[in-house]
Amino acid sequence: MDSGSFDAYDVPADPQGTGQSPDGTGRRVPGVPAPRALATEAVHAGRDDLARQGVHAPPIDLSTTYPSYDSRGEAARIDAFAADGAEPEGPPVYGRLGNPTVARFETALARLEGTESAVAFATGMAALSAVLLVRNAMGLRHVVAVRPLYGCSDHLLTAGLLGSEVTWVDPAGIADALRPDTGLVMVESPANPTLAELDLRALAHACGSVPLLADNTFATPVLQRPVEQGARLVLHSATKYLGGHGDVMGGVVACDEEFAGRLRQVRFATGGVLHPLAGYLLLRGLSTLPVRVRAASSNAAELAGRLAADPRVTRVHYPRIGGAMVAFEVAGAPHDVIAGVRLITPAVSLGSVDTLIQHPASISHRIVDADDRRGAGVSDRLLRLSVGLEDVEDLWADLDRALGTAPGPGRVLREAPVANR
Repeated sequence: MDSGSFDAYDVPADPQGTGQSPDGTGRRVPGVPAPRALATEAVHAGRDDLARQGVHAPPIDLSTTYPSYDSRGEAARIDAFAADGAEPEGPPVYGRLGNPTVARFETALARLEGTESAVAFATGMAALSAVLLVRNAMGLRHVVAVRPLYGCSDHLLTAGLLGSEVTWVDPAGIADALRPDTGLVMVESPANPTLAELDLRALAHACGSVPLLADNTFATPVLQRPVEQGARLVLHSATKYLGGHGDVMGGVVACDEEFAGRLRQVRFATGGVLHPLAGYLLLRGLSTLPVRVRAASSNAAELAGRLAADPRVTRVHYPRIGGAMVAFEVAGAPHDVIAGVRLITPAVSLGSVDTLIQHPASISHRIVDADDRRGAGVSDRLLRLSVGLEDVEDLWADLDRALGTAPGPGRVLREAPVANR
């Protein structure tokens, strides 16, 4: 998909031929076919049972525990969960085992990403931690990863905080880096913060039987669905575009049901659950995701072009796939640009309706070793711009002021075309 094309595409039919249930969770039951366009799924997935319940907005279930007079039945359901991590049949049991409101968000995200299941967590880092713990528990502690990744993801792997060992490679070196105890290959495309793009299909082939985890936070399923290119796990910091308004934190992994069961078991044991209110806000965020991503991407493409033509900017990074993120390197001091914005918010994070700017070497990637950071293309003059929904002329006026008068040759850096994107 090129940077100018954001047309909705059909979500494949559920491989089990299922739709949504009337049980209050939006889960799937047999007998409801029909693939739907992405924009339609964004609005309706996880909500298809609401009319049958006589409500229009999804209910928010804030219960931490649920009454049951059948303790034998509860024991059987808990034993079943302990065996395979499948969501307990029947009414909920306890908040760490699952929540109906959160389940709606999980159902919707799985539909958008084209996977069997999705498991939500309190944050994106909690989601990544759960993936690593699942593989570690199987004796597969080795991770092969490609830089750059989000700074805290890089740190979690490099520091071995969860007992993992990481080998950092260029994309071409993945196959040679695999070992018998390799449990995961992790990439991010477009990457944070350089927006470098990878050929996910080629990487998935290089992984062989080892699962490829693709962080899809920047692209969202609006621009790409990694499972269609061979990835087995798709990670999101839901705090970003999925929520989309800078007012909720969350993380989610989209995957097959077998892996989802293991993730639920880790979530139950470690407690990294998503709060029901956060689940509600994320579900609501998904309903406008395609519209927001298209509008913000249009602004970003326009700003990338203007920055590329500006002599005060030495390089612009903007992915071929498009999107609402722009990275650029300045001839002058990047800190002066941060200090000079007035409309644009100088803050970490991204994906909100308003435009944010930050200096990765100072904030999001500060925790990464300086040599490793620079080796991954994160220069000290690089700024990361998360473009929002404001009028593009107002955004440009603010950037123009903040850039001041520093001279320098401008050019756009785009990756070479990637086959089979």
